[in-house]
Amino acid sequence: MTDITDDIAEEISFQSFEDDCRLLGSLLKDVLHHQVGSDFIRTVDRKRILAQSAITMRAAGMEDMAELLEKQLTSEISKMTLDEAFDLARAFSHYLNLMGIAETHHRVRKAREADGLSKSCDDVFDKLIQSGVHPDHLFDTVCKQVVEIVLTAHPTQINRRTLQYKHIRIAHLLEFNERQDLTKEDKEMLIEDLVREITALWQTDELRRHKPTPVDEARAGLHIVEQSLWRAVPDYLRRVSNALKKHTGKPLPLTCTPIKFGSWMGGDRDGNPNVTAKVTKDVSLLSQWMAIDMYIREIDNLRFELSMNQCDDKLAALVNQILIKEEEAEEREGKSREREHLKKHHHHNHALPAQLPANADLPSCTECNEGQYRIVKFPANLDRQDSEKNITVKSTNESSNASKEEPQNGSGSQKPVTSKEETQNGSGSQKSDPKLTRTGSSQSLSQQRKAFAESQIGRSSFRKLLEPSLTRPGIAPYRIILGHVKDKLLRSKRRLELLLEDVRCDADPKEHYESMDQLLEPLLLCYESLKSSGCEALAQGRLTDLIRRVSTFGLALMKLDIRQESGRHTEAMDAITKAIEAGSYADWDEEKRLDFLIKELQNKRPLVPYKFQDNAETKEVLDTFRVAAELGSDRLGAYIISMASNASDVLLVELLQKDTRLALTGELGRPCPGGPLRVVPLFETVKDLREAGSVLRKLLSINWYRDHIIKNHNSTQEVMVGYSDSGKDAGRFTAAWELYKAQEDIVAVCNEFGIKITLFHGRGGSIGRGGGPTYLAIQSQPPGSVMGTLRSTEQGEMVQAKFGLPHTAVRQLEIYTTAVLLSTLKPPLPPRDFRWRKVMDEISNASCQLYRNTVYLDPNFISYFQEATPQSELGFLNIGSRPAKRKATPGISNLRAIPWVFAWTQTRFVLPAWLGVGTGLKFACDTGYKPDLQNMYKEWPFFQSTLDLIEMVLAKADSGITKRYEEVLVNEERRKVGSSLREELERTGKYVLVVSGHERFEENNKSLRKLIESRLPYLNVMNMLQVEILKRLRKDEDNGKLRDALLVTINGIAAGMRNTG
Repeated sequence: MTDITDDIAEEISFQSFEDDCRLLGSLLKDVLHHQVGSDFIRTVDRKRILAQSAITMRAAGMEDMAELLEKQLTSEISKMTLDEAFDLARAFSHYLNLMGIAETHHRVRKAREADGLSKSCDDVFDKLIQSGVHPDHLFDTVCKQVVEIVLTAHPTQINRRTLQYKHIRIAHLLEFNERQDLTKEDKEMLIEDLVREITALWQTDELRRHKPTPVDEARAGLHIVEQSLWRAVPDYLRRVSNALKKHTGKPLPLTCTPIKFGSWMGGDRDGNPNVTAKVTKDVSLLSQWMAIDMYIREIDNLRFELSMNQCDDKLAALVNQILIKEEEAEEREGKSREREHLKKHHHHNHALPAQLPANADLPSCTECNEGQYRIVKFPANLDRQDSEKNITVKSTNESSNASKEEPQNGSGSQKPVTSKEETQNGSGSQKSDPKLTRTGSSQSLSQQRKAFAESQIGRSSFRKLLEPSLTRPGIAPYRIILGHVKDKLLRSKRRLELLLEDVRCDADPKEHYESMDQLLEPLLLCYESLKSSGCEALAQGRLTDLIRRVSTFGLALMKLDIRQESGRHTEAMDAITKAIEAGSYADWDEEKRLDFLIKELQNKRPLVPYKFQDNAETKEVLDTFRVAAELGSDRLGAYIISMASNASDVLLVELLQKDTRLALTGELGRPCPGGPLRVVPLFETVKDLREAGSVLRKLLSINWYRDHIIKNHNSTQEVMVGYSDSGKDAGRFTAAWELYKAQEDIVAVCNEFGIKITLFHGRGGSIGRGGGPTYLAIQSQPPGSVMGTLRSTEQGEMVQAKFGLPHTAVRQLEIYTTAVLLSTLKPPLPPRDFRWRKVMDEISNASCQLYRNTVYLDPNFISYFQEATPQSELGFLNIGSRPAKRKATPGISNLRAIPWVFAWTQTRFVLPAWLGVGTGLKFACDTGYKPDLQNMYKEWPFFQSTLDLIEMVLAKADSGITKRYEEVLVNEERRKVGSSLREELERTGKYVLVVSGHERFEENNKSLRKLIESRLPYLNVMNMLQVEILKRLRKDEDNGKLRDALLVTINGIAAGMRNTG
């Protein structure tokens, strides 16, 4: 549970939470009674009561009675028919999901109602001022802070998007139920709505029947932006601004954005052959299209709102300039019959939209509370990949038809605009009125494409009945400006639609937006004009929100990172050096590689032969670099090199990038758009983490590279550290310590060369993959590693849990902001005593030795893992586009970290988070370090957070449940593996409590413990069901219904654990 939501750790009202759980449970029971029957309801109740009774007996120390009740429950489950087991799994799975919805609702409610919420901007700014931080220093630090949250498509989101939306609607109904002004009729209607939603849940297939494509995954990420982050960002920035003004006297500058967003969806090709260069390009274009589509909607709202006719001289001059240019363009082109027809019927001002924008009757502050989520219609049907893994782009008319329905141009007028001063002096211009129409495209395209881009057909005659009759004199200058902005946005949108359909589009760059600054310019003019005209309150409303959205999301919405494994670059360069007869790059040692790469980086000519062709893998690598050159740093983020281990890994990517940009510049006859991408090494394994500092020192000692960083990347080096593979490689404790030391080394090296550092944390959702509460994680980093900048991944179900609702998203953004701010201005303490480092090394060595002996050296372990968990069956979930293994070879090494953690989480062992920790702590205590450990826990934030996270996992682990999997599913010869693992689990629990001084797990988080306990009657039944179904399925592997039943239990257990991988 806490893996997802413990950042909002305030105590919830358990009375209200339990009331909502009872309400939802009662309604679910009513639905099941109608859908399945009363006999089934009695089965559900009996299984739940048996499980609850066993839990109660064990808590009272009556172990024998608890075991007797569990045997009875197991016996009854084993006698169930497949249909009965399937329905029982579905019922308990839905109830666990409903409990999760209620829990999230009450956390949000508590956060919204609390005064002086901890970790909020107001709270943290106040504490910093009280601690002696000067207000000006606080203001400057917040304004310069750069945090980027990178959403990834890692396959841990188990719920279908359809179900996610239904869950969101239920959450909104619970929120509505809190209102005090509801009448009896309102209450009845609300209950009816809840019944309908729960019925829809029961009638909806909870399983994905097709594997998603990378484009499907990218769409899901874009929907999170549209439905939550788009609304949350302005609210979050207002909180930051208000808190700054309260504590420093100065609000947040209008275009300042302490947080931005990136994405790996469609760009992460590490071990995923389905992510191709074309996919990356299409996803980037799709993201840009969606950004523009949402800006158009915001512009419509603003045009309706900004109806005033006074403005400053600068805006008046721009309005007149727009009107004159439109008049000249119309005279050049002549007037078509259609325009003559429109002139007859629409001779009045078009500045007001023909149709009112959605929710025009609501103030902007209500937008964050809307319960209806619009599903965007994308411009093209990027279909699922076929058997050759190709992406097909099909033309659709949905978006073009939508564009045709837009009003022509908000800049129609009666006369040129008059400035505020001219109005007051009575000296307004009397120049005749130009009539405004949108200029045609200057592109040289086929007649069909031209019709697609420009046609106004479809304007039915009845539309005139919808349009306002504005016969009064005078115009609204802001509507003229915003109409012109909308015009340009529409042309930008159409251009992207053509590019998505692979149609060449040589449009005049002046006809569409190419940069964020171009879009901001007219909006900022409107803002300044409103302020100078006495309308500052209006300027601070929707217009401020739109300016902040543009500053945060830009035209890319989320800049897309590209990630590729270092070996793929080596293979590509090997093919190139062989083709130019320079030898085999793959066979060269590190020094020879560096000499070659530095020489070629300083060369002004391209290295790769023109239209070089080798094998498909090399072509794909080079095609990816070409896409990166075409899109540039304005649309893309960083180029991540996974499994980086040498300086040559970075220089090789720099060379391929430079080479491709040179070649493309020659082809285009103009510079590539934007600048080169940041090249970011990702250190993942323990070995690579230990050598990260020396690799970085080697890089920065190279003159070309250091000058390149200073010139092109603002003297900032970005380095990524990986939590997942390091944890799988050496165990969670050793990985945490090696990550800490690696960051210290990286910071020291950058300081040595006078280079700033941005650390990119590749954290997973589960604690076994570096997950856990955001605030705790940031506050426990080494001193100096978080100096106003941070990048961090948010993966799978974490994205939905943290950012799926606007209110939770606002809270999470605040937590990121304040945690980074505190780490910058009040860095966490380093280890007080050098002896503590020695203790950590001792624990780490003992822990790692036991972990590797168990996982990699015990010949029975792999078979035990495969038999005792549903790891082999996880692939049927269809939750991700990438394979579960990097290479099709047996063993843990090539298994990805996500299925590794996911499988152990299902059986409630959660082994990756604690294996080896007990042995390490016991060794330290036996060696005489117990007092040191207890002092380390009290005084060192890193050590305290590491142990607290392990304790959090231990509260969820259940050795009795795991023993049940072993007894039924594991060959008797290998059961001794499970016995030794359970001994280590018990040892870990014992020594974690010894060091922390707690009497029981989660003693300092009683709210969390109570939430975990409330789920157990349902979760325990789900685990027993899973064991029975796995037993049957492994005897009848082709039984589709059995497989479906298993997948439902996996869904339910993930909901109960509030975590997958």
